[in-house]
Amino acid sequence: MKTLKFGLWDTALVVILIGVMALMTYFTPYFLDIYNLIDSTVNFSEKALIALPMALLIIAREIDVSVASIVALAAVMIGIAADAGASLPVLVVIGLLTGTLAGGFNGLMVNFLGVHSIVVTIGTLSLYRGIAVSIVGDGAFTQFPPSYAWFGQHYLWDYMPVGFVIFLIFVTIYAVMLHGTVHGRRIFAIGTNPEATRYSGINVPRYRVAIFAATGFMCGLAAILLSSRLGSVRLNIATGWELQVITMVVLGGVGIAGGTGTITGVTLAVFIIGFLTFGLSLMNIPGIVMNIYIGLMLITAIALPKALSALQKKHT
Repeated sequence: MKTLKFGLWDTALVVILIGVMALMTYFTPYFLDIYNLIDSTVNFSEKALIALPMALLIIAREIDVSVASIVALAAVMIGIAADAGASLPVLVVIGLLTGTLAGGFNGLMVNFLGVHSIVVTIGTLSLYRGIAVSIVGDGAFTQFPPSYAWFGQHYLWDYMPVGFVIFLIFVTIYAVMLHGTVHGRRIFAIGTNPEATRYSGINVPRYRVAIFAATGFMCGLAAILLSSRLGSVRLNIATGWELQVITMVVLGGVGIAGGTGTITGVTLAVFIIGFLTFGLSLMNIPGIVMNIYIGLMLITAIALPKALSALQKKHT
């Protein structure tokens, strides 16, 4: 996407978002209700939180396809602790720590083995999900303390979901870090040319491990919000989230080859996919059909910049 200005891509996403909202409003009169729209954010805020560090990973020429499995593992660890009578702070620490350790392990394995992260995280996808499923089995963890419901079921100011507010806070944090600090510039440099960045004195492996650990941390946070919202942890929790998270990032303008992307674009893509899914659900469209739309959006987001680049070269 180097041939496209970030501002141009973001503008296109704004147009797409307006188009989605107009189309959904046309098909269902219940869509364009401010309370319905805000309430719908609970269905994508957890995935959106993971999309933020995933954007950093892809900018740095890495990827983590085990994120849904990390969410499941962290949620199961929270469920075990809750069954044992752990307090609210302990449950939060366990969720965040489990996610961070799992993500950090991914980063260490990528650096230790010297292979691309997609190979490593395909393995840990099965590993983490397998551990979670072997623990929960056909049962479920449901014995959470009443105060735990605050994360996923409480509304601030009577209408703003806690998860959505947390997402907006982290959008600000990630935007400032990526676009306004030296660490952000180094992440872009790693994605553009990791060898040259290494020779310039930047510890590339350390940055990669840190980003993987940050991704795991956000998976742990998503596990807290999700298990709190559902009030239970079952073996199929967060199944299929990988596709949706990666689609949010790539549709948001993050170059799959690394080195380019903006948090603004990812945020816009989050709302596009979130509101599209919400509108389709109001129209009683089956979930499998929604996955088809999301898959098509991912393919389009990857193919369109290449097509425009080829077209531009043809006319220059």
